[in-house]
Amino acid sequence: MMKTEELKLVTEWDKTFAKSDKVDHKKVAFVNHFGITLAADMYVPKDAKGKLAAIAVSGPFGACKEQSSGLYAQTMAERGFVTVAFDPSFTGESGGFPRAMHSPDIDVEDFQAAVDFLSVQDNVDPERIGIIGICGWGGMALQTACFDTRIKATVTATMYDMSRIAGNGYFDSEDSKEARKAARDAVNKQRTEDYRNGSYVRAGGVVDPLPKDAPFFVKDYYDYYKTDRGYHVRSLNSNDGWAVTAGTSLANTRLFTYAGEIDSAVLMIHGEKAHSCYMSRDTFKLLNGENKELMIIPGAVHTDLYDGGDNDYIPFDKMTAFFEEYLKEE
Repeated sequence: MMKTEELKLVTEWDKTFAKSDKVDHKKVAFVNHFGITLAADMYVPKDAKGKLAAIAVSGPFGACKEQSSGLYAQTMAERGFVTVAFDPSFTGESGGFPRAMHSPDIDVEDFQAAVDFLSVQDNVDPERIGIIGICGWGGMALQTACFDTRIKATVTATMYDMSRIAGNGYFDSEDSKEARKAARDAVNKQRTEDYRNGSYVRAGGVVDPLPKDAPFFVKDYYDYYKTDRGYHVRSLNSNDGWAVTAGTSLANTRLFTYAGEIDSAVLMIHGEKAHSCYMSRDTFKLLNGENKELMIIPGAVHTDLYDGGDNDYIPFDKMTAFFEEYLKEE
């Protein structure tokens, strides 16, 4: 039996969204191949019978399952799917030390561990499993789909290519050897300081207070993570952020090397006015096959696809139809 860490899981409902009376909810835990125990919320349609299609959800990058991923998971469960929304390794209620760290290979493994877990549930058809990744975890979902052939359908929402951000900066504004050298110097200096001090300095979450001259995308993040709309005490973005040195692996990696070999279905969703839309547009060009689709939501900004914004921007009807088509019983 795989060894699991005993997690301290909150029992009361503490999500940023209302609890649905159409689903049954419980906390679950499962272990990944690195031996890290992950915490998740499991949502099951009330009065469900037989084996159902299932979906694993995570993101945004630096968020927790009580935020966007839980909303997506609960809503898709209302629509007939067994779902789990999980906290990635080193974050939220999941295990792993030191805290607030990450690595793209562990991120992918977390998604695969969620698929492992769903595959052996009595109420899940293991041949009908999909995944949803939001923001930076949209990129990790697509990266997982490159390798895990058990995944029959993938949705990315307001996707970030975190390796592109880490290597090139926002909007590719630091795409030069000189800029990358400066970033490497800074992070490696910090590694030395962290080791000397015996602790990992945190980068800080979304800036607070918000500067008057902050770019729109920073204001967009603030409006979600730092207000009653989306703040959560276990969210890195809402509080102290990632460790400064957490991005080392992403800065030395490129995602989507084999994206063109994904045979399973992919639906990429992005807001027309999102600062990040260029990442979905560019990444979609790497995909092949008629079962791939890019959906641009008119008028939507980046965080509108976190919780629907002020206009119910999340296309749950489209997502439901997509998963019903590609996770249907054979």
